[in-house]
Amino acid sequence: MLSERRRSVGKSAFWVIVSVVCTCGLSEAASPAGLDELIAEALRVNPEIQAAQKRYEALRQRVAQEGSLPEPMVSVGYASVGSPRPVAGLGSEPMARAGVMVSQELPFPGKRGLRSEIALKEAQEALQEYRAVALAVTARLKAAYQRWRHRRQQQRVLEISRDQFLAVIAISETRYAAGLAEQQDILKAQTQLAVLEARRIRLEQEARTATAEINSLLARPPDAPLALLEKTAPSELTASMKEILAAAFRDSPALRRAQKSIEKAGLGVDLARKNYLPDYTLSAGYYNQGKMPDMYEVRVDLKIPLWYWGKQRAAVAEQVNRASQTRREYEATAQELIFRLRESYLAAEASSRLVHMYADTVIPQAALALESSLASYQAGKADFLNVLTSLMAKTEYETNYYEEMLAFHLAVIRLEELTGTDWLKAERGGKR
Repeated sequence: MLSERRRSVGKSAFWVIVSVVCTCGLSEAASPAGLDELIAEALRVNPEIQAAQKRYEALRQRVAQEGSLPEPMVSVGYASVGSPRPVAGLGSEPMARAGVMVSQELPFPGKRGLRSEIALKEAQEALQEYRAVALAVTARLKAAYQRWRHRRQQQRVLEISRDQFLAVIAISETRYAAGLAEQQDILKAQTQLAVLEARRIRLEQEARTATAEINSLLARPPDAPLALLEKTAPSELTASMKEILAAAFRDSPALRRAQKSIEKAGLGVDLARKNYLPDYTLSAGYYNQGKMPDMYEVRVDLKIPLWYWGKQRAAVAEQVNRASQTRREYEATAQELIFRLRESYLAAEASSRLVHMYADTVIPQAALALESSLASYQAGKADFLNVLTSLMAKTEYETNYYEEMLAFHLAVIRLEELTGTDWLKAERGGKR
């Protein structure tokens, strides 16, 4: 009676495993439903982004300052004759007087405009730095989100595999009780079950670390509650390398910042050459001489660049070298960008192909192999090692599927950070 009951339990467990193998499909990798909302929150509250934004806003205020005239000067005084007493001799001595003079320093025409344009270019550089910081924080948020999501999916794979192992152990115990299997079969299955649990614990830790990083990017406490949802997301990059390069050279913050540096350096050369021309000060004064006629004074003071060979000429050479430096830096930035784009594109392309290979070929074949080995083991036509090997292989392939899906999304996230374009939403106008 007991033997029949165990055989019945074994058959039930067998059909449970077959049912799980046949019905456990792999869904497309998902993107959390709340990701856009979290990105919007990060752009609003993240301290790194706020600091970059404030730096940009601060530099914008320098444009008007650099284009303004120096502060005018007002001089009030008197000249006494015969005594230091104020206005002594006023009205009787021609040199005694009291009056006021107003002076205004004026840079040579064109200098203020150049200084203002240089300040504008610095603000535009800061704007691109602000964009770069925002894209970097967004990329970190997306990457943490994807790590959380794929670790959760891998955990579900291990939970299904655990149920399958428990069913296999039940079959092994039934066969062992009937004298058809060895005790080491049960021990092997239990060992693998412990290995699965160890992997599940590690995945749980990585998922929790990802949620802590998300909280950090949102300026929340690391252990703050965080509800994360999932929905279907693309697993294929449709953009070509040519399109990605074009977007990068059009919108990459790094390149646009380097371009603004070149423009600023060119203006710096123009300003240094302008400094060969003198600045001047206009002054106008009125003096009261008591009973004598009033006196008026107007004058122009010039700053003569007498020592130009040691100052202005060196300043021009300095700015010319800086301009050359910024052009070389642009070229280096462009080359580095092209390499990183190519590297990330190839990584995304390879991971996408592997994802489809696992989903379309490897995992279905592994599921069929497991089903066949279970049937053969139940009928006594195969040993337990075949069942164990098939089950572990299927588990490994399913976790590898999600690992490659994660690698694909991380590569695309790097492309998005470098180009400023959301490539998985490009067909729906995903440029940000």
